[in-house]
Amino acid sequence: MIQWNSIIPKLREYLFARKLPSVSQVAEERRDPFRILISTVISLRTKDQVTLESSSRLFEIADTPERMLELETTEIEKLIYPAGFYRVKAKNIRRISEILVEKYGGQVPREMDDLLTLPGVGRKTANLVRNLGYNLNGICVDTHVHRISNRTGWVATKNPHETERQLMKVLPEEYWIEINELLVKFGQSVCSPLSPKCSICPIYNECRRIGVTKSR
Repeated sequence: MIQWNSIIPKLREYLFARKLPSVSQVAEERRDPFRILISTVISLRTKDQVTLESSSRLFEIADTPERMLELETTEIEKLIYPAGFYRVKAKNIRRISEILVEKYGGQVPREMDDLLTLPGVGRKTANLVRNLGYNLNGICVDTHVHRISNRTGWVATKNPHETERQLMKVLPEEYWIEINELLVKFGQSVCSPLSPKCSICPIYNECRRIGVTKSR
C-alpha cells in the first residue's frame, strides 16, 4: 500500500521552500491558458530560468494569438532565444496561434483531443494546459514524473503514457494536478537521473529505489 498521506505532505514541504517550476510560475502570475500553453512549448528541453526569461520577453510583445500573428517567425525566434530548439518552437508557436484564431476564435481549447492536434503539443503539454489553465483533473507526466514514479515503485512502466495511465489507478484524484509540480523540482534537485541524493530525500523510507545503483 502506497502511503500517499505521508508522501504528499513531505513533497509539499520540500517544494514550499523552493521556486515553482517555470510554467507554474507563469500560471501564478495569470491563469491564462494561452500563456500557459506557449510557455510550456518553450519549456521543452529548456532550463526553468531560460523558459521564464524567454516567455517574459515574448509576452511583453505578444500575449494573445492575435498579437502573436503580428510577429514574423524570425521575430519570435529572437524573443525566445536561447530556448532549446528555438527555431522549431517559434514556427510551432506561430502555427498554434493561427489555428487558435482560425478554428477556436482565439481561445485555447479545453479538450485533450483538440489540444493534441496543435503542432508541438503532446500529452504532457496538453495536461499542463488543462491542469493550470482550466483546473481540470489530469496527470501531467514528464521525464521527472516518469522516472520517480518507477524508481519509487508506484508504477512499473516503460514510457510516460503508460505512467500516466497507471498513476491514474494508484494516485488519489485529489493529487493529480499537483503531482507534476511536486516531482519536477524534486527530480531536478534530489531525485536526479544519475546518482540521486538519497541521503537528503524526504521520502527515502517510502521509496523502493528501483534501478538505483549509485547514490549520494
